[in-house]
This record gives sequence, C-alpha cells and structure tokens, in this order.
Amino acid sequence: MSRKAFLMRIDPALWAELERAAAADLRSVNGEIEFLLREALRRRGSLARPIEALQKMPDDFLEDGREDPPPEERDGLP
Repeated sequence: MSRKAFLMRIDPALWAELERAAAADLRSVNGEIEFLLREALRRRGSLARPIEALQKMPDDFLEDGREDPPPEERDGLP
C-alpha cells in the first residue's frame, strides 16, 4: 500500500504520549497514529469496515481487520 507523506506540527507532550502508547502496543509512532486515526474515523462512521483500499493493512492487523492481541496475550501468555 502506498503512503502519503506529510509534515505535522505536534505538541511535545502529545508526542511523548504517542511514543508511550506505541511502545506499549509494539508499534512505531507512525503506526500508532494511523491506528488511532482509523479508530476515530470508524467511531464517527466515516470509515467503512473493511475498505478495499485498506485490506492490505500493516502486519499488526489480522485478516479480519482486528488488531493483533496485546503483548501480554501473545506467545501463549494469559
């Protein structure tokens, strides 16, 4: 999937929160921002699920559109 590159100004405190959230979810900050934007659009009803253009999502998404399980649920951990 091709990506649109753009510059963004962001509050340093918000950036730090994004870094923490991304690390907790084992994602890059870019991946975390994309995830949060998709989630927000789905909640608003602006993003149908699934969308043909988004079918080839990053590796942290499963085929049915769900996200991989959280780290504590991976590798057979309860």
